[in-house]
Parts: sequence; C-alpha cells; structure tokens
Amino acid sequence: MLESLKEEVCFANQMLPESGLVLLTWGNVSALDRETRLVVIKPSGVDYSKMSPEKMVVTDLSGQVVEGNLKPSSDLPTHLELYRNFQDIGGVTHTHSTWATVFAQAKNRIDCYGTTHADYFFGAVPCTRQLTRDEIQSDYELNTGKVIVETFRDLDYHSISAVLVGNHGPFTWGKNAKESLENALVLEEVARITFLTQQLDPDVEVAPDALIDKHYLRKHGKNAYYGQN
Repeated sequence: MLESLKEEVCFANQMLPESGLVLLTWGNVSALDRETRLVVIKPSGVDYSKMSPEKMVVTDLSGQVVEGNLKPSSDLPTHLELYRNFQDIGGVTHTHSTWATVFAQAKNRIDCYGTTHADYFFGAVPCTRQLTRDEIQSDYELNTGKVIVETFRDLDYHSISAVLVGNHGPFTWGKNAKESLENALVLEEVARITFLTQQLDPDVEVAPDALIDKHYLRKHGKNAYYGQN
C-alpha cells in the first residue's frame, strides 16, 4: 500500500540527520496521499539509520493505523490537524533544529530582512502563542496542531509554509514530503541569518515590501519566471 509514498517519506526522514536538522530521533516527516486520504509517517522513536520503507506507518486522517506494525510518530496528531485544515499541502516536516528552535523558545517571529528569506517565505515566519496548561495536559499534540491553525487564521499558509511553535520548535509543509523538508532546511538557514543580522544591528529594519514582493513572486505564482519551464 502506497509503496512509492513510503519510499519518499522514508528518504525524507533519513535526510533529517544527514542535513543536520536533527539529533537522535528529534524530528519527523509525513506525507498525505490526497486520493486515498491516507498518511504515511515515520514510526515513533526509531533510529533513522534503521528505517526502511517497510517500517513506515500508514494511518487515516483520524489517526487510525491502516498498515504497519510499529507505533506512528507521537507528533502524528499535529500532522493530521495540519492536513485537515491546510487543504493543499501534501507533506509536513517537524524538527528541533537549533536556530529555528532558538526563535521558538524566545517566542519570536522570524522577520524578513532580505532576499534569502523572501525567496521562500512571503513575510515574517510567525510564532504561535503558548499552549495553556489544559492544552498541554490534554491532547497535547492535537492542540499543537490547533494552535498552528489558529496562528494562520489571518495568514496564507501557501505563501508562508512554516511556523514556530512557542517553546517548542518549527513545523514546515509543502506539496509533498520533499518540499516540506526543503522548507525546513531553508527555515533553519533563514533563522541563523536573521539571528546574526539582529546581533550585528539590533535596530535593523525589515526589507522593503517591493523587494520582498519581487523575490517571492519571481519564484511563486502565475507570473513566476525563476528556473526552467
């Protein structure tokens, strides 16, 4: 079942430590097959070097395991909440990558100071509010997803495909697992550049709208011209 998607998800998860985004088992990637409405995600707590496509877990959008002998990632409810609410996404990545997590723990958004950021994210990457005690103690992972969705109530999840969960870490998404992983890589580098920029100039101003518009829209949208057709 969904053999090619299992291979894609397995590879994306194995890339997490190889790309320096995670230590130990501190992250997960999933993908959604929109036709069957089934999700493939890594098993919980399994070392990335010991993963194989056969060990991936398949669930439905309510979290019921459809195929697999291992428990799915404990972050599955967060992924599912994003798939249920962000209708066009097909992949989700969660890490505790250093620089993005620094911003998450400080509960600071990542402002857009230049074109590196604007090439991928159309404005600041937001940080969620803190979860309440009740939200933490009951359905924690589901409520993590809900607070992300709440944060994007007035934001476009298409053009800002990343978020920082306050006191926790980053989540990114995309049209598939590969794109969500790429967005996680970009977010980590953007967080590092932003931190260093703010250290160099604490009063730095965000990039002008015209520059942000130019760099984002030349790569995204119907009039994009970056790359090959």
